[in-house]
Amino acid sequence: MRVELHPAFVLHRRPYRETSALLEVFSQRHGRVGLVARGVRRPRSAWHEALQPFRPLQIAWSGRGELGSVTAAESDAPAPGLSGRPLISGFYMNELLVRLLPRHDPCRPLFQRYLVSIEALGRGQPEEPLLRLFERDLLDTLGYGLQLERDARSGAPLVAGENYLYQAESGPTRSPVDGVQAVPVSGRTLMGLSAGRFEDGGTLAEAKRLLRFLLEPHLGPRPLVSRDLIRPRARAPVAVVPGLRTADDDQG
Repeated sequence: MRVELHPAFVLHRRPYRETSALLEVFSQRHGRVGLVARGVRRPRSAWHEALQPFRPLQIAWSGRGELGSVTAAESDAPAPGLSGRPLISGFYMNELLVRLLPRHDPCRPLFQRYLVSIEALGRGQPEEPLLRLFERDLLDTLGYGLQLERDARSGAPLVAGENYLYQAESGPTRSPVDGVQAVPVSGRTLMGLSAGRFEDGGTLAEAKRLLRFLLEPHLGPRPLVSRDLIRPRARAPVAVVPGLRTADDDQG
């Protein structure tokens, strides 16, 4: 199989043999793919600068099975020059994609969200709203899209001023099923996630707690390295609903 030049990003790169590298690549046409870049670690390699995380690429490869071979690669735009928290946020998005995205599953909307997010981080836009919308779209791509319009049990439209309990299998409701894990969240936060706008730090904090609750079952017990880099010293308290288990009950 031969794949012609098209947009992509390197998500992860590690040494392979004497002069090569193994790459995890997020491709516009083919989703997440594994590639080997032969000779890329040689000092005079034409691909050395291009095949770096966060740099927009045009990339081509050939081969069958799980691991193809890069046949061409060139920078499509300047690297965004991330540092500090924006850099860690970029690594967080990359780690989520490597951990959760199946191989060879095209997902152009998520690729576009990633591209927009990296560009915005490079411009110094606040990281938290960008990460929440990326997490939202990642869950949707994986087939676990959020219910952000109606009460899951009554079918009534969500109300900004009301409080709900979000259950992973069904969505937000004011009448939850006893014994089912749930996280408290306001209608305002859910509607903000739907619209892609957050009114204040409170809705952002609620959105972060909700999305972490929904992502954890898919990530499993192995911690995210990038999350540990920005973990706050003290953990914020999480509301506990009588008669229900919250996400933190199973995490100690």
